[in-house]
Amino acid sequence: MNWLEFSSSSLGVAFFLYVFATIFYMVAIAGKKWGKKDPKLHEARWGKIAFITSTLGLVAHLLFFFTRWIGSGQIPTSNMYEFITLLGMTIMIAYTIIYFIYKKLLLGMFALPLAIIVIAYASVFPSDVQPLVPALQSHWLKIHVTTAALGEAFFAVGFAAALMYLLRTIDFKDKTKNGKRAQRWLEFTLISILVVIGFIIAAFGFKGAGYTASFQQENASVSQLGEISTTTETVEYTMPPIFKPYNSEAIEVTPFLGMTDGLFETPSWFNGVNSGRKLNTVVWSIIVGLLLYGIIRVIIRKPLGAAIHPALEGIDPDDLDEISYRAIVIGFPIFTLGGLIFAMIWAEEAWGRFWGWDPKEVWALITWLYYSAYLHFRLSRGWQGKPSAWLAVIGFVIVLFTLVGVNLLIAGMHSYAGVE
Repeated sequence: MNWLEFSSSSLGVAFFLYVFATIFYMVAIAGKKWGKKDPKLHEARWGKIAFITSTLGLVAHLLFFFTRWIGSGQIPTSNMYEFITLLGMTIMIAYTIIYFIYKKLLLGMFALPLAIIVIAYASVFPSDVQPLVPALQSHWLKIHVTTAALGEAFFAVGFAAALMYLLRTIDFKDKTKNGKRAQRWLEFTLISILVVIGFIIAAFGFKGAGYTASFQQENASVSQLGEISTTTETVEYTMPPIFKPYNSEAIEVTPFLGMTDGLFETPSWFNGVNSGRKLNTVVWSIIVGLLLYGIIRVIIRKPLGAAIHPALEGIDPDDLDEISYRAIVIGFPIFTLGGLIFAMIWAEEAWGRFWGWDPKEVWALITWLYYSAYLHFRLSRGWQGKPSAWLAVIGFVIVLFTLVGVNLLIAGMHSYAGVE
């Protein structure tokens, strides 16, 4: 049996089961209006179908993980594709645990789309099995990465519940200065999610169209003796070059809307041969995300938050606040173990030091300190409700930057994770 092919098929099955489960959750919630004879029975029936479907999706996702492990001979956490799919799986594990505690169907409408976006994002990266570099050839890889991902997954569920709380409690009819500010920030949060979706759409769209562009970049460096040496490197683009690499010439560019040599040149202070490509990707993600937002706004003719708000009526906001808090409380000690303690033990084994101020280490510490502050304000200062929800939303943004931004934007010892 070809375990790797079976593994890929299992992930595809999991993805579509998650999509169907999300639809079933929506039907269950909408059933309050459709099931006029017995709305509660309608909701319970479709909610059960939705949860069973999401659980089957998780089973398929677990099959993907373990069969890829068998087929590759190494735990599938060594590059961005494998780690992001692991994160999607742990989000579903965390959601399932929280669901068994609180039995809130509506959480599935937000947690499952988050897992779907994560898996779709993972599919952008190369899925080939890559040999482990020496630093990764350790049993601590299994312990550190899986526990860190599980802790972050509970933060993700806390984020989903906090976002639901804000959508439920913010008054979109409030015309005061504070009311409008809260509405704008919530809308900005939803737009940010659409920008991530925009990246996925742009990446798959141009990839499906077979778009390619190549640039040759010259880089000058000065040795300790003062000698100047010049190196030439080739940079490959998979999206049309709005920003081309600094000090480069086009080798071969597929024409797109007149872009044959890049509309702008990446600023010289953007370090790294791939900095132009990364900036170009960010710009395309923002463009597609904003276009998607504009299309949705034309269709619904109101802000996204105002459109979603009615679906949450009847939900006790205190329950959402409690779910968000409990998810973070569960995730915090797990992340402490995986993201800091186990990571430092592994760093000592791999590099001979517990701490080295590597960007990934620094941002893991920032994440831990942030959620420590969240728990402090929650327990000591009584920050519940909206303040707590906003902290949970911002916290997950920090988690995402720690997971993705550091690997893609900052060079460091954790940049071996197959991000090209």
